[in-house]
Amino acid sequence: MAKILVVDDSEAIRTQLRKDLETKGHYILEAVDGVDGLKKLAENDSIQIIISDVNMPNMNGFEMCTKVHNDQKYQNIKIFMLTTEASALMKLKGADAGVRAWIVKPYVVEKLLIAIDKVLQK
Repeated sequence: MAKILVVDDSEAIRTQLRKDLETKGHYILEAVDGVDGLKKLAENDSIQIIISDVNMPNMNGFEMCTKVHNDQKYQNIKIFMLTTEASALMKLKGADAGVRAWIVKPYVVEKLLIAIDKVLQK
């Protein structure tokens, strides 16, 4: 299973994701914003997937994902956005930041798990 970093300023979302993903055997780390996400990423080897919100204080999801995407040592990490944002412009901005999957809140657990399985197989 995967080692996943969940970055969201909502404790309720982080808790729900942890419960949903741990039941499938995934190991979950949590961060409260992009700054904390980068810190957790630097402290933990072998993170395979980042699931991030867009709108967060201190550093938003786009800024964090761009830093991860542009850093050679993180090139194998798959990035998902889990957000209420659904516009084509936002998705395009996400693609520029290295986002591989865009999931709109509220999320459907089964669809999220399928997306995780797909990127892990590549």
